[in-house]
Amino acid sequence: MAKIIALANQKGGVGKTTTAINLAASLAVLEYNVLVVDADPQANATSGLGFDLNNIENSIYECIVDKVDTQKAILKAEIEHLYVLPSHIDLVGAEIEMLNMPKREYVLKEVLEKVRNDYDFILIDCSPSLGLITVNALTASDSVIIPVQCEYFALEGLGKLLNTIKIIQNRLNPDLEIEGFLLTMYDSRLRLSNQVVEEVQTHFQEMVFETLITRNIKLSEAPSYGKAVVMYDAASKGATNYLNLARELLQKNNMTRMDNKDKII
Repeated sequence: MAKIIALANQKGGVGKTTTAINLAASLAVLEYNVLVVDADPQANATSGLGFDLNNIENSIYECIVDKVDTQKAILKAEIEHLYVLPSHIDLVGAEIEMLNMPKREYVLKEVLEKVRNDYDFILIDCSPSLGLITVNALTASDSVIIPVQCEYFALEGLGKLLNTIKIIQNRLNPDLEIEGFLLTMYDSRLRLSNQVVEEVQTHFQEMVFETLITRNIKLSEAPSYGKAVVMYDAASKGATNYLNLARELLQKNNMTRMDNKDKII
């Protein structure tokens, strides 16, 4: 049964989609079956993995609103073991259409339960908001990764997000955990980057991933070619960062395929 992880932060431009694409691709390269759920109407995770948005027949919107079978909407990505539940601009209107649905906060959970046994990981790329779709994503998830940009305003709004997570834990999903805070767009040359890292690590301690995602031009270029960075330039710093993050995630969840004796050097 898949571990479902949401990537959430209501602040835009912090690396949610970049992380969803590249963490999923890194896990797939390590031969884990991964489904990326694009829960953002901008559909950047869908196009970033090489799919033409004009040619998508069924998307997450049809699964939520029209109750289309989840399996019919899932697409196979270029990378072996990697699949996508695509998004569509219509998802903008889904929140209004969901208002009168019974158990409206659990709709996405029902959509994903149908395919949960087919994957090792399901990663949900949330939109930069705390609306009903994001609430659905957090309700459906086992844990949440919070990308934090190494910039001045990074910590602003984190309190609001943590408060939303606490409300969801209390009312909708008591099993929801914080998988970790992921520091993105790190530049070791900038004093500000180092200050943000220090502040987040002091505040959240062992909840912060050891892996830092550094600023890397290949990470920015890869989506325009419809590829994850590991396929675009496997030797780049960005590819190495996300492979390290994948390994750290696997170790955290005791899912590495190494025997204990091999872990000891």
